[in-house]
Amino acid sequence: EIKPWREASIYARANGYLQNWVADIGAHVTNDQLLAEIETPDLDQQLEQAKAQLQLSQANLHLAETTDARWKVLLKTASVTEQEAAEKAAGRETAAASVAADHANVRRLEELVAFQRVTAPFDGTITIRSVDNGDLIVAGSGGQELFHIAQTDKLRVYVRVPEPNASGIAVGQTATLTTPASPGRSFTAKVTTTSQAISTISRTLLTELEMDNSQHQILPNSYGEVSLKENNTAPPLTLPSNTLIFRAQGLEVGVVRADGTVELRPVQVGRDFGQTVEIRNGVTSAERVITNPTDSLVDGAKVQIQAVSETVAAK
Repeated sequence: EIKPWREASIYARANGYLQNWVADIGAHVTNDQLLAEIETPDLDQQLEQAKAQLQLSQANLHLAETTDARWKVLLKTASVTEQEAAEKAAGRETAAASVAADHANVRRLEELVAFQRVTAPFDGTITIRSVDNGDLIVAGSGGQELFHIAQTDKLRVYVRVPEPNASGIAVGQTATLTTPASPGRSFTAKVTTTSQAISTISRTLLTELEMDNSQHQILPNSYGEVSLKENNTAPPLTLPSNTLIFRAQGLEVGVVRADGTVELRPVQVGRDFGQTVEIRNGVTSAERVITNPTDSLVDGAKVQIQAVSETVAAK
């Protein structure tokens, strides 16, 4: 599964009407480039109201500061009580807090007004444009998606490696990618990370690879085939399928000891290739194994190794 290096759905942060869009699908845009403009009459009025409220709060603060200063002078001459002076001081502090709150509200609305300009969050390509001029815009992810942008000069490739092959995957190893859209061509990818856990549903290891797509030869969100060479120093041992003995105690093979006697050895198999099977443990490549064993073969039986003619050995 081939994904863009980065992608994002772009939603509005301010309610209003789409005044104009300037980037259509397929457009290559840069970070912070203008994509569209939103007309926000309600938000503009809220900002004007907040600014007027701030002016009122500042005027109240100025009056409270003047009153507090006068009451402090009168308190020295005992013209007013301490309670009255304390009330005027508290009124000044309340007015100052009101100014700070109104300042914060104005800054909040100014930041929302700045979202009238919808810009690109990073360099990429516009893959979806869902709005047109005059459309009603609702802020937040609950509204309509305005644009979808994807960065495709580099791609992420996700492949699920079967559990028996998971141990052969290592960060940094290379792989070959082919796609149905580019028959006869192959691309090089590199393993960047894995999920470090086997999926309990598919019994596979999710592996992520990266590949260069600066020439835009591969379309994102398409499918491909990845060929990975196992990162094992020694290839697994394989035996012909007719060496396996199926009995109640499990799978076994007949190993011929040095003295010519048979040892029935339990084995654990891996992948089944049809005529051959992968042996994970129980037998080594240096041992002699009986092919086409009879049902009457028992542990400790004496056998004789049949000489192989040169013609057969050459085959």
